[in-house]
Amino acid sequence: MEAIQAIRGTKDILPEEVVYWQYVEKVAAEILEKAAYREIRTPIFEYTHLFERGIGETTDVVGKEMYTFIDKGNRSITLRPEGTAGVVRAYIQNKLYASGGVERLWYCGAMFRYERPQAGRQRQFHQIGLELLGSDSPRADVEVITLATEILKALGLESLSLQLNSVGSVEDRQRYRQALVDYLTPYKGDLDKDSQERLTRNPLRILDSKDSKTQEIVKGAPSILDYLSVDSRRHFDTVCSLLTDLGIAYQLNPHLVRGLDYYTHTAFEIQSADLGAQATVCGGGRYDGLVSQLGGNDTPAVGWAMGMERLILLLQNIRPMTPPGVDIYIASRGEKAERQALIVAQHLRQAGFRVELDLSGSNFAKQLKRASKSGAKRCLIIGDEEVENNTIQLKDLTTGQQQTLSQSQLIGFLGGGGIRD
Repeated sequence: MEAIQAIRGTKDILPEEVVYWQYVEKVAAEILEKAAYREIRTPIFEYTHLFERGIGETTDVVGKEMYTFIDKGNRSITLRPEGTAGVVRAYIQNKLYASGGVERLWYCGAMFRYERPQAGRQRQFHQIGLELLGSDSPRADVEVITLATEILKALGLESLSLQLNSVGSVEDRQRYRQALVDYLTPYKGDLDKDSQERLTRNPLRILDSKDSKTQEIVKGAPSILDYLSVDSRRHFDTVCSLLTDLGIAYQLNPHLVRGLDYYTHTAFEIQSADLGAQATVCGGGRYDGLVSQLGGNDTPAVGWAMGMERLILLLQNIRPMTPPGVDIYIASRGEKAERQALIVAQHLRQAGFRVELDLSGSNFAKQLKRASKSGAKRCLIIGDEEVENNTIQLKDLTTGQQQTLSQSQLIGFLGGGGIRD
């Protein structure tokens, strides 16, 4: 019978790699919790119209990439393609705004998009993200950007650049949209197919095209920064000034628009020079209209998301990591000895040791070979004779030396709380 394979675009995260994931999650959680962000966990599937209304029906995510199905109740359901819409829905539904003030939330989990799989991009992928709801201050924009840079710095990542832009208010974008269409229309025949379709549906997305010929054309396009209102310009200038105060370098990128329609004002990406074409490790911005668009009160908000797979790729190149090893391996042979070994293993684990108990039932020679391969420093050997005498054989797997201990001596001899060398 043919073995079943993982679905294309999904990936098993094996134990040797999980250690990287745990490290990233731990670093991010510690930094975000110090900044008063609370973790939220939302469902991995939602009603489809949440994403259609929130992300925008003219986006590639909604139009081409969502995993949507009809469930047994004849409802259209979608696996979440991003985290913000679900967090905002939870914010509204659970009245997290009721206490007033600012709500700071963060999340970590799997997302799903039907894209062409490549390094750092899978159809099931994972993100760490945060959302700050309830403040329209430029300081909120800078706070979330600062936290992103702190996390990446704490992970030890280098060769990073902060790309910064403002997409203004809805009114600003309407003025800019017309100017952009006027510029691009004479080049319509030279644009890539997707950009030709976007020219009438969502022209700002053309700025994000990866087609080389289209990229050359948009180099001469007008800048959205020239179409900002006085208030939008003041907001963006303050963001830039505060980043400078904090010593956070940035590059203005007027072609940065992000892929989701809900963005307003500040938009940013943090990119790595070590990732090739898929360079973005963190992206986000302000989305002041999304809460009201999804049925809540008019609430300003700003946030970002980091791609876990891309962070892991970078970490694997700079920081070799291995799963925690075994302190003690226990070999046992004989019915009474095997029962006793189970009790000893439990006591040692409660005392803080990492213990692997051989469950094979094979002879001592084979068990000792496995003990040597396990990476443990010491092996406990228990046979029926040791049970009768209430003793244990302790073998140092580094030196080969072996000694007999009473069971009552064992934990005190080893040093409770872990191996002491």
